[in-house]
Amino acid sequence: MGKANQTALITGASRGIGRGIAVGLAREGFNIVVNYVSNAAAAEETRREVESLGTKAVTVQADISSTADRRRLADESWSAFGRIDLLVNNAGVAPAVRADLLEATEESFDRLIDTNLKGPYFLTQLVARKMLQAKPIGSPKIVNIGSINATAASINRGDYCVAKAGMAMMTKLYAARLAEFGINVYEIQPGITETDLTASLKAKYDDLILKQDVLPIHRWGQPEDVARAVVAIAKDLLPYSTGEVIHVDGGFHFRRI
Repeated sequence: MGKANQTALITGASRGIGRGIAVGLAREGFNIVVNYVSNAAAAEETRREVESLGTKAVTVQADISSTADRRRLADESWSAFGRIDLLVNNAGVAPAVRADLLEATEESFDRLIDTNLKGPYFLTQLVARKMLQAKPIGSPKIVNIGSINATAASINRGDYCVAKAGMAMMTKLYAARLAEFGINVYEIQPGITETDLTASLKAKYDDLILKQDVLPIHRWGQPEDVARAVVAIAKDLLPYSTGEVIHVDGGFHFRRI
């Protein structure tokens, strides 16, 4: 099925995984709303790359932890293209300081929950309402970009783990609520993915991947790996699945002996 004239709203699309998803969907004919919070130059780079593939794109600055910004993001996305067929909740932040569980602060916890859980939760509510107003082209969909930390405990970033675990339940809740309207909801859990956000941890993760053998597939994940999973969903290749978790983690999630 062609995806011409369909629109995808991708939060945190200025770089990394979000940019990879934007480019992947543009190749399938989606118009793209490039959301960003602060890096306007990077968002413009994403927009230009998307438009070079023959589709349309707009950039919308909005902090999804802000109630007013979420509303404006949903409204401006709708105004730009007259519809939202796919929401990808990708935007997220890491702790400013990786603090031990016994030393972590409420300030960090609140920041992580507001951006990584509360923001996507209520943006999904806003966008789902708008999806129900439009005459569908195919089946609208929502994709949440979670993390292996939804189930893998990291004691120096407990706030991040709790937020991503909450997103896993959020996926199930919205899948259950929206199924009657033909809106399927999915979660993708990336593993160790090579982006600018993980650049400072390259030596640590190189050791885990290459020496300690924590991944059956011995390489870093790439933004394009996550993008391929989103594209498969966008192309209606999983029509009888909802509330599903798709692991894009090199096999990290299963146990080996």
